[in-house]
Amino acid sequence: MLHTPDTISTLRHLLTACRTIAVVGLSPQWHRPSYFAAKYMQAHGYRIVPVNPLVAREGGQILGEAAYASVTEAAAALAAQGQKIDMVDCFRKSEDIPPLADEAVAIGAQCLWLQLGVFNEAAGLRAEAAGLQVIQNRCVKIEHARLFGGLGWMGVNTRVISAKRLRQLPY
Repeated sequence: MLHTPDTISTLRHLLTACRTIAVVGLSPQWHRPSYFAAKYMQAHGYRIVPVNPLVAREGGQILGEAAYASVTEAAAALAAQGQKIDMVDCFRKSEDIPPLADEAVAIGAQCLWLQLGVFNEAAGLRAEAAGLQVIQNRCVKIEHARLFGGLGWMGVNTRVISAKRLRQLPY
């Protein structure tokens, strides 16, 4: 069982301390969950580092940032600029996590974050043993919105409860 406490204070600390996020499996397609979550985090001041081998092979960009083939390659490129990756956010299948956890350890990330539905206890324990905090089965976008007041769209967190549908959207 993982030792990182899955508490509000831990999540709040990680989302405050980790400002550069390598998003593994970030899709260039606007309708994919990885793109939506990364765009939200970027809009809230986080540096997003796309890790997508297919886009990187073509020298492409996602969300205005150069895409990299691996976490290690992204970390090397950022190190050349005097920056580092704080969090490795994984939009990959559970069985794809072990090598990503090893890369997160190798680059000295603070956190390995596994998105909704993604679990890998063995990889998580290895990452924790190396000093990383590991969060499983949570969406970074949802947690940020929940903890930092981003749930104000369409009546959520407005202190107004109504079954009436708005005639005009608030944006």
